[in-house]
Amino acid sequence: MNTEAERFFAEPTDPQQAVRTMASDVICRLLIWMADGRTLEDRGLRACIALYCIRPDLIDGTTLEQIGTLAGCSRQAVHKLAISFRQTTGMQE
Repeated sequence: MNTEAERFFAEPTDPQQAVRTMASDVICRLLIWMADGRTLEDRGLRACIALYCIRPDLIDGTTLEQIGTLAGCSRQAVHKLAISFRQTTGMQE
């Protein structure tokens, strides 16, 4: 029976497959976080917050406050979601 350490050293790794696996894990984590919204509007809000955290240029530099105003949410609620996203994905501010 191979232990985890023995398999690590015995099996050559395919760098492309390792990158695909890592990217898949990241995308799955992102999608699961966005899908945690109860309604379609909540999921859209979460998608906007994810974009804000990852690529703010894709939402024309819209601020969290602006996102909250458009979504009809308080500033605190939007900031709480941004913190939740960063914690879930391990991203730092």
